[in-house]
Amino acid sequence: MLIGRKHEITELKKAFNREESSFVAVYGRRRIGKTYLIREVFDYSFTFQHAGVFNGNRQEELLAFSASIKDAGLLDFEIPKNWFEAFELLKDVIRQSKDKKKTIFIDELSWMDTPKSDLIMALENFWNGWASGRKDVMLIVCSSVTSWMINKVIHNKGGLYNRLTTKLQLDPLNLSECKEYSEINGLEMSMNQIIEAYMILGGIPYYWGFLEKGLSLSQNVDKMFFSKKALLDGEFEHLFSSLFKQPDDYMSIIKALSKKKVGLTRNEIIESTGLTGSGAFSKKLLDLENSGFIRGYIPFQNKKKDMVYQIIDPFVLFYYHFLKNKPSDVHFWTNQLNTSKINAWNGLAFERVCLWHVEQIKRALGISGVLCDVATWNCKADPNRGIAGSQIDLLIVRNDNVINILEMKFSSAEYAIDKSTNADLARKREDFRLSTKTKSAVHITMVTPYGLMKNSYSGNIQSEVVGEDLFVEC
Repeated sequence: MLIGRKHEITELKKAFNREESSFVAVYGRRRIGKTYLIREVFDYSFTFQHAGVFNGNRQEELLAFSASIKDAGLLDFEIPKNWFEAFELLKDVIRQSKDKKKTIFIDELSWMDTPKSDLIMALENFWNGWASGRKDVMLIVCSSVTSWMINKVIHNKGGLYNRLTTKLQLDPLNLSECKEYSEINGLEMSMNQIIEAYMILGGIPYYWGFLEKGLSLSQNVDKMFFSKKALLDGEFEHLFSSLFKQPDDYMSIIKALSKKKVGLTRNEIIESTGLTGSGAFSKKLLDLENSGFIRGYIPFQNKKKDMVYQIIDPFVLFYYHFLKNKPSDVHFWTNQLNTSKINAWNGLAFERVCLWHVEQIKRALGISGVLCDVATWNCKADPNRGIAGSQIDLLIVRNDNVINILEMKFSSAEYAIDKSTNADLARKREDFRLSTKTKSAVHITMVTPYGLMKNSYSGNIQSEVVGEDLFVEC
């Protein structure tokens, strides 16, 4: 059953019901549910469907395409020598079809684009020279290689320029949608357990599909990642090798970023990895960002040249903390619950959950309609100015002259601000005021699963966001 994706479902149906032919591109990172979405919307019924072959050469891709042509009912033909001939066969499939709307679904199109391939030219010719001239064709192309889809199809500067009818980028599910998934599949998870699962799996439907009813969350995590025949063993390596032609370079960048919570600048990544700071390197950063593995952000009051890159994908972060050097304990997660190592991880991972739910946080603060910038900020100690040195992971800079400093704390009960935490928050606010010289009001906002315990320090907090606020559908 489809969870969420209301906008995408509406757009696909709208494209199908157009009186003219339509050309749709669907993209998003691997495991996000693109193929499932398209199949469900069209009830698994297509005039023609095909999926590219991972790591196939040109001949293998053409042979696989020919097999799909045969499956579509065209039997008497010669194996095509190139993609122009292959798309001529697709035309024949469409011509003989009695479907009122000929729905063509080509999955993992990027895998078909082998070196020195004429695929894109043939696709341009098929669409511009033939399909767009009809009123009964719906062409859906799909790819997990987000950067390829953006460069070769969406931002194509040749014959496909501005030809798309619809483009849909699938994002991870949010907490509300993961809660719906949990309920539909009888997982019986509490709010905090859903947040904890999101801290590991993110909103990737494929990963949530491995959660087994009747097992606790910790038992599920052990079964998926730490058991002898772990269900997702090798997933990280396969994920990157299926998306990028030079996965080692991409993994090297991710490894460097995994060592610093706040992230690294471009030059710091180059220094850490030993990669050459060329245009190709910049493209790799953009590829990782487009795929949702990292984010690039400009710290508050800094310039674009000061861009910092940070891991945003929960699963990737989890891998580098616990799976890169996988422990031998097959019940590792269950046995490590409530230890300092897991508790430290919880804090970091919860911050990532909050970064994926900034819109929900803004709504909880009642500022959905206020123009805002989301940023981070840090400063070094400067005793001469009375600045102790601070790091703020999330700022909401509002157009109504208020800046929210968000402090995100994971806990399994009401969070109690103690003397040390209170002093730390006061220091951050004062450092921010002194260093930035802001004239805006500066509010401390606590984001916790169960809210704040009322004590002598809780009154120093201007606003709260609780776990339930993160589950609001935006």
